[in-house]
Amino acid sequence: MKQLSVRQQQIIKAAIELIAEKGIQQFTIKNLAAKISLAEGALYRHFKGKMDILLGVLEQFRSNKTLALGHIQSSDQSQIEQLGMIFTERFKQFADNPALTAVIFAEEIFQNDKRLAAEVYSIMEASQATIQGIIGKGQENNLIRNDISAIAISTMLIGTLRFIVTRWHLSGFSFDLEQEGAILWSGIRKMIEL
Repeated sequence: MKQLSVRQQQIIKAAIELIAEKGIQQFTIKNLAAKISLAEGALYRHFKGKMDILLGVLEQFRSNKTLALGHIQSSDQSQIEQLGMIFTERFKQFADNPALTAVIFAEEIFQNDKRLAAEVYSIMEASQATIQGIIGKGQENNLIRNDISAIAISTMLIGTLRFIVTRWHLSGFSFDLEQEGAILWSGIRKMIEL
């Protein structure tokens, strides 16, 4: 991913906020320009259009996620602890930036644009591959059950994480996501740990 300018980062942040506040239907260049007090034409100097802005949102999310996962993988923690760190980090990221959930988990945004769909799919596949790799090493080290495949465990983890974040978002952020995530991880850990 190319380095974004400060202005591009501001535009992406404002786009996330606009989608969270008003929905994808109200995400237009006109509304975005008004939100950040910028002429519409000036926005086009930074992005070709709204799909490129959404791609920028996804690229920024991927970059942050890749950095966090790399840090976790390089830690000297056991694989079971690394999985817990992933859960904790994901829940913290969304708790710190609730508007991000409106974009990342909004399939209707991506289903009509092949570039966006491909980017979301790529992010999902990379996440699952990383988590699956950690689980596989944990199974080799007799830390994680090996009577369930690494792919099945990784799918359960990702699906559970996605469900709890979506529920939090749809409830109007009515509960402590990080606390709920910690309770959830504790239960999952008991199910998968040897």
